[in-house]
Amino acid sequence: MPLIKRYPNRKLYDTEAKQYITLDGIATLIRRGQDVSVVDHATGEDLTTVTLAQVIVEQEKRQGGMLPHSLLAGLIQAGGEAMHTLRRTLASSLDLARQVDEEIERRLQALISRGELAVEEGRCLAEKLLSRPLPCLDDTGTEEAIEQALLRQGLPTRDDLRPILDQLDRLLAELEERT
Repeated sequence: MPLIKRYPNRKLYDTEAKQYITLDGIATLIRRGQDVSVVDHATGEDLTTVTLAQVIVEQEKRQGGMLPHSLLAGLIQAGGEAMHTLRRTLASSLDLARQVDEEIERRLQALISRGELAVEEGRCLAEKLLSRPLPCLDDTGTEEAIEQALLRQGLPTRDDLRPILDQLDRLLAELEERT
């Protein structure tokens, strides 16, 4: 996990990469699935949640309202309870996706075991149906068609939701510390 130190001049230094990093750089690390820790260089105080909130603010400035005003206002009005509710809702969605993935895997394995489906065909079919990627040799373009259909429906992927859940955990922890 990259350790980012924040200096009194507000500069951020990635101790792992041994170079200064911007808020955009931190956002890139998080999008790649890395968990970061931000601490005050002088005091050692954990600034991770505050820094991630700054990342969101900067993205809001550039993208012109990525998050609806009503959502942000509602989170402020409701305080910590709204964060708990949002976290539970997103977590239950991820659990449902996991259960669906497990059922798909179970059924594909049964087809392979009975000889109704070749192992490679099963692996490629799993790649197209499961929410997590698996290596597949088939390059028919069907996966792209499925992804486009999901995008048209506006359905987030597990990868889309995971950073949000991580940020919610951090924000909730900070709210609980302050209350």
